[in-house]
Amino acid sequence: MIARTGNADPTNALIPPDPLPRALVRAIARVARDFSLPDDWLNTAVAAQWNQGLPPWLGDDLEWRSYDALRVGLAGRRTLITLKLFAAADQSTRSVHAQDLAALAPTDAELEDAAAWVVTQDASPEFPRLVNEIAEHVRARRDR
Repeated sequence: MIARTGNADPTNALIPPDPLPRALVRAIARVARDFSLPDDWLNTAVAAQWNQGLPPWLGDDLEWRSYDALRVGLAGRRTLITLKLFAAADQSTRSVHAQDLAALAPTDAELEDAAAWVVTQDASPEFPRLVNEIAEHVRARRDR
């Protein structure tokens, strides 16, 4: 989980997810138990990105759905491609993130758009090369 909104916030203003509301923590544990999932199946690890900065379009790229008392903002395609590219560049072409990104089959324009933001997130001189390597790997898999 990368973000949440405040209780009954009609503006859907995003805030960091930690700490998760107690009711949500209980629901996460119940789902883990009922479906034999790891305890951390839903976690806030990606929320560390709040420290560096989130993609500026994130709030506009959410699709809000209601499930009884639970309202969920699902990340859109643009955000998914961007965050998967970022995570894959931080790992490798063999990572689950690279596989997820390849499954999304992003267009060249979508990859270029995502890469433009991703390369700003790490100051190491080799990071842009890693981002490009992942993008090329995804293109090659897509174009097979």
